[in-house]
This record gives sequence, structure tokens and C-alpha cells, in this order.
Amino acid sequence: MSTAATSRLLTSLTVIVLAVGAAWSGGLEEEQGRSETRVLSAPYPLVAGRTVSEMGLLERLERLGYRRVRERPDEPGEFFYGHERFWIYRSAHRADGRDHAASLIGLALRRSDGMVLGAAGVDGSRHDLDRPGRLWLEPELLAESLTADRADRIRIRLDALPEHAWRSLLAAEDTRFFQHSGIDARSIARAALANIKKRGVAQGGSTLTQQLIKNRDLTPKRSLGRKASEAVRALAIEAEYDKREILQAYLNQVYYGHVDGLAVHGIGTATRVYFSKSASRLSLAESALLAAIIQGPNRLSPVRHPERAKDRRDWVLSRMEELEWAGADEVRRAKRAPVKLRLESPDTAAPRDFLSWVNRATREEAGDRLDRGRGVRVETTLDPYLQHVAEQAVSSRLHGLRRRERRLSRVPLAAALVALDASNGDVLAYVGGDPDRRDDFDRARMAERQPGSTVKPFVLLEALGDCGARQPLHAASRIADEPLRIDLPSGPWEPENADGRYRGEIDLRTALAESRNVPLVHVARWCGWTETAGVFEAAGLDLPDEPPPSFVLGSIETTPLRLARAYTILSTQGDRLEPVPARRIETPSGSRIWRSKKRKRRVASPAVTYLVRDMMRSAVARGTANVAHAEGWDVAAKTGSTSELRDAWFAGHAGGVVTVVWVGIDDGSPLGLPGSAAAGPIWSEFMKVAVPARPYAGPGVPRRVVEKYIEPDTGLLVRKRNRRARKELFREGALPPRDRFWRADRPVPVVR
Repeated sequence: MSTAATSRLLTSLTVIVLAVGAAWSGGLEEEQGRSETRVLSAPYPLVAGRTVSEMGLLERLERLGYRRVRERPDEPGEFFYGHERFWIYRSAHRADGRDHAASLIGLALRRSDGMVLGAAGVDGSRHDLDRPGRLWLEPELLAESLTADRADRIRIRLDALPEHAWRSLLAAEDTRFFQHSGIDARSIARAALANIKKRGVAQGGSTLTQQLIKNRDLTPKRSLGRKASEAVRALAIEAEYDKREILQAYLNQVYYGHVDGLAVHGIGTATRVYFSKSASRLSLAESALLAAIIQGPNRLSPVRHPERAKDRRDWVLSRMEELEWAGADEVRRAKRAPVKLRLESPDTAAPRDFLSWVNRATREEAGDRLDRGRGVRVETTLDPYLQHVAEQAVSSRLHGLRRRERRLSRVPLAAALVALDASNGDVLAYVGGDPDRRDDFDRARMAERQPGSTVKPFVLLEALGDCGARQPLHAASRIADEPLRIDLPSGPWEPENADGRYRGEIDLRTALAESRNVPLVHVARWCGWTETAGVFEAAGLDLPDEPPPSFVLGSIETTPLRLARAYTILSTQGDRLEPVPARRIETPSGSRIWRSKKRKRRVASPAVTYLVRDMMRSAVARGTANVAHAEGWDVAAKTGSTSELRDAWFAGHAGGVVTVVWVGIDDGSPLGLPGSAAAGPIWSEFMKVAVPARPYAGPGVPRRVVEKYIEPDTGLLVRKRNRRARKELFREGALPPRDRFWRADRPVPVVR
């Protein structure tokens, strides 16, 4: 090697030594290697005013792997649930760009129902917990791949394994593991001699520690520099961590091949996949087989190449006998055992469709890094507990539809659900298809379908706002409900109500609640097609260059995600929020690559938005969206059913959650069910859990909204004491005329 090359190598080694402490500063298994990827959920905020049950706190802790104890916990990963106190010893973690040490947090509970009253101190004190972000549960690991191609790892403790399970590994890969300091000079010399004799690479001299580093922290590139880096890092890790901790980390990380398209990592997962059992019950023959696979997981796959796998297994068993780690009789019995597998399909709980979206967003910001084999750490917005609830709701309701409607069991029935945080647009839950029939088509983001009547609230945003150049309408405006014909260049258009009936004239609130088509067409024509189309476009709903008037009835195409984005207007003060799947992308060492910026656009005034939302409440209370009615909830929702009942929609918000559900058939054939029957039950089942689980401090009644009384048949303002008076909400400056005795027969003009 030249003097210059030697100098460069020494410089690299110096940098590596200095960096090791930072790269491996925490527990070995918690540290993320430079070539590893981790996708995490959002932290879960703990707030007052919700019960333990409503927050799903026990379920969330179980998902994080916490264990329940009988008294106040004293170790990370433990919790205590009492009548008046809930103690959580939160594990160390990283979130929002900061490292958080393990800490004991307490919640003061109301004894009668477990409602959180505030934060509890160890000294018995109680503190306010009135804002999200003060206390939280750490993020949950969603995936270790951006492409959902890795099976979920079943982590094991070394002391839970039979000794022959890890002895087999050492016999196959590193017999002097407990004697060397990370680099084994004997193994290197032996491998070099074997390679010289074979005139090629016949053996490797890497220790388990070096292999762990190579798998987690370095690129696959073979070079002198990489081998030197591997060696130096191995020495540093061996100096900092116990041998058994290193061995456990290796066993939980090592690759055991692909099964059913998923990469299997870790002995716990491998045992489950190949033998359908727990790793604690591995036999000697099974342990040797798993150890044998590691040298060439695909070349020695016991599924595709059982004879090769058996030969290598028997060699491992011979090494066990030679090293006196197993007796001759038990080795002989193990060798006689056939390679007997009880395959169990590997599983991944990663939300595949959501992960696909996150992958795309990550590649836009860190594609070069990923192409070089470097890892990333992605903090998403997902609430994993609500994601599970959403998948369960979609799965169970689709199963019920197939069972009740036999014809639907023979067609590609599908669904999508998108749930957003009503305050900032964060994606809380995301289902792109039937969870029980997974495929690669994300219907939430890619399925362009007609939204039907779910778009009618956007017609009203214009009608109650500017209404073109006309006087704005209001909830008591009288609208014609009678046959209508509009002559278009393409021919006459005659919209009809879904029930084929006409009521002469109705007020605007009733028209929306009953989702009557003809009155809404009258409203859009009154205010102007162009002006109404402008609101649709501002809401993020795509229109053709010259949209036909039928766009006001939903004869356009959109996706569940875009419709959910539009519905954030109705949950805010009139701002359209941009849905965000990820909050932050970092390098594994914590350096920021990208951070999301909240984007919003004002579409309507707070007063107009509030009035439209209030009219949507009528659709829930007594109209087509009644399936979403729940006592104590403030629900504003709308159903959608397209022509020939091809697509079924349910969209709306309650509390701090905006949710859109679509149900249909992939080939576009008619579903035959309205939104209230097909999509509504999914929406309702999900929201019953989601609404109480999420903190919410929504906007109050805007300043310009006023309460008045009207006479229902005329729409005129009357006094409160009028026996027929009905309370109604209006915007200042957009009130109907007052009823006068000398013009009692002159009601509000009818819009037609």
C-alpha cells in the first residue's frame, strides 16, 4: 500500500473511532445502524378529560410491549393501573428531533370512571394537563423497511432460549466468540490460508460482532476501507457492551431468508415461520438448521433446497460434537431427524398502503441516500391504535356485506378509509383496500371515483358566502323542488331527485339534510356555475376545463384522500389543510434531512363554514347521514351515492377527526347500495373509537353568526314567542326579511 493510501486509511480509522461513541450511544438493540431504516408512528398525546378506556391506553401500552406491575413501576417499560393513579415508566426514545430519557409519568384518575384529571406527582400532587404535547407515549415502530417487505420481528431474550439454540450459531459462525475482543486473528489467518489454497474466497474470518456491524451499519460494498471500518467498530462495541448483549442483538437481527415475499430477520421470527413455534421450544436439530441457513439464507433455504440445508445442518451438528457442546448420542439422533418444516406465513403489521405513500415522500427528500444503501429514520403522523381500529372496521364490515349480499362475494369488493387530524391535517389512519385481501393498489390515493352528494356542502360554501353577484342565501332560503330541464350544447339535462319525487319548495337546510338533487342544482345556477366551480377548485377537487353543471351533484372524479383534504375546510375556520403522512426524516444518527411544514389555504370565512357545518348536523340528526348519530357527539357528515349506486361514500368530521370512507367494486360495476348502508357503518364504527381517543379543542361559534327565529313555511323572521317559531342560525348581513302582518302572504322569494 502506498504512503498516501496508508495515510488516508489512518485518517478514516480516526474518524471512525471518534464516531463510534455517537453511533452506539444507547442500548445496542435500540441503536439504529447507518444502513437500517425505521418508520415510526407519531407520539400519542396524553390529555385530561378522557378516560383510560377512551384513550385506549391499555391497548397502546400493550402494543408498545409494556408489562403491568402491582405497584408504582421502577423500570422502563412497566406500568401500574390503580383506581386513582396510572403510572407509566416511559422508555427512552427519540421524537420530534429530540432524545428523551426514560421517565416516570403519572396520571391522576377519577375513581368512578377512570377519567384523567391531570398529571400526578410522586409526592401526591396534581398538575394541569390541559394541552397536548405536555405528556405523551413514545412512538411505535411501524416498519423496518419503506416497502413493507420485512416480516415483523419477534424479539427474544437470550435467557429465554435453550442453550443449544445459540451454541449452534456459534458452532457455525464464531466458535471463539466468548474469547476474542471483536476481531479473531486465528479465524482471519485460517480463512486466508483456505482462500489461498482454493485460489478464491472459500471462507470468511468475520466474527459475529463484525457481521452485526456489517448488517446494520455498513453498505454491502467490499473494500479494504470497509473491512477496516468493520474491525474498528467491532473493537469499540466489544469494549462497550457485554458479550451476551451482543449475541442477543445478533440473534434478533440476523437474516434467515425470504418466505412468501417477506424477509425474515431474527431467530424469534424464523422459528415462528419455519416451525410454527416459539424460539424457546427449539430442538437441537431445529437450532442447527437455523444456524446452517445463515451462511447462505437463499442458497440453503430449507423450503427450496432441503437437501443442501440438511447437509449444512449436519455439519453444524458435527461441529457441536467436536466442540463438546453436544453429546454424541443427541447429535446422532438430531442427524437422523428429517428436515421437517411446519411453515407459517410471515406477517407484517405495517400499513402497506400508507407505507407506500411514506416511501414516495421519503424518496423525494432522501432518494440519493437510499440508493447508496444508507438508512433513514422516518417519523410519521400515524396513530397505530386507530390504524388497527380502522383496519378492523373495514375488514369486518366488508365481510358482513359479502355475507348479507351474496352477489358481492363474487366480485372484487373494496373499500378505503382516510382519517385526518382536524386541527393540522396529520394522517391518523389510512386503509387503501380490504386488509384481508391485500394487493398493491392504494384506493385511498389512486382510485378516481365519483363522490356523489358528498360535494354538496361545497355548493353551499358559495351560496352562503358570496353567491356570485346575488344576495347570499341562508339555511331558511326557500328553494324550488320541481322538475328541471337545462339546455346544454350537448343536449338537455334533466336532473332528478334520488327518490324520483318533488316537494314543490323546501328550505335549504332540508334540501341538504335529505340530499335532494334538484334544489342544489337551483342553488348553484342561482349563484353561478363558474363561481361555484371556483370553490370546488379551491377545495382541491379537480374539475375539467369546462365542467358540466352536473359537477354540483358529484359527477366528477376524486380520491378518498383528496375528498378528506377538502373536508378539512368544514372542520376548521374555513382553511383547507394539506394531509401530511410524515413529520420528520432523519439519518439514523439523528441529523435532520427534512421536516414537514403545515400548509393551509383559506377557502371560506369562519362564519360561512360554521353555518354549512351546522346544516350538515341536520343530515346526521334527521337526514341521510343519520347512521353517524351518536349521543353527545358534534357530528357534521354527508353521504354520497353515485348514479346506478356504483360508489358509496360517507364523509364528515366529529371531534378532532375528519374521516372519509369509500366502498365500491374495483371493476366499476354497480355496488347497489347507498352510502348510508355501505360506507356509513364503517365510518361510524371507526369514529366511535377515534373521536374520544383524540384530543380536540375546535373553533367555537364565530363572531358574525347570530341566532334568530323564523316561521318555517315562509322563511320569514318572527318573534321567539310565535307558536310556530323555529330557531335558526344566520350570518350577520344575510338575514331574511321580517314577517309583517300587512304582508303575511309574501314569503321569502323561491330560488329557481
